[in-house]
Amino acid sequence: MMDELYREVLLDHHRSPRHKASLSEYDSEASGKNPSCGDEVTLQLAFDGDVVADVSVDTHGCAIATASGSILAELVVGRSRAEVRRLAEAFRQIMHSKDGELADDLDPGDLEVLTGVRNFPVRVKCALLPWITLLEAVTAADQGRAAAEATTEV
Repeated sequence: MMDELYREVLLDHHRSPRHKASLSEYDSEASGKNPSCGDEVTLQLAFDGDVVADVSVDTHGCAIATASGSILAELVVGRSRAEVRRLAEAFRQIMHSKDGELADDLDPGDLEVLTGVRNFPVRVKCALLPWITLLEAVTAADQGRAAAEATTEV
């Protein structure tokens, strides 16, 4: 029953990705590529002070990468840079563990549905690509750079 629900959530995010449209004004942009399967993502962030005011995540690739980017887009708006980093790092750690769950205080929303991907090691990079790209975009913003690039050599 839960597997079916998770599958439906993933398919919904794949079919109707959230925050896909480019931002007319943004503070930071990063591009990411997964050389092993061809997934690509372009991520733009607009900040209001330290808080993510808006995001654009345009993913071209498999359903997992697209769903992961869409879920990311729903989760980061309204969070501080530190919260975004903490969520992205927690997700990366979970994806490389055999078991475990995202802490409730992270308010992971639909992100929890992606943890089943860790059972398919070759697909973990697909799920992580948007999150690694997000970390690059936040780092670029911290350093006053407008653009960054990321790859999923994890």
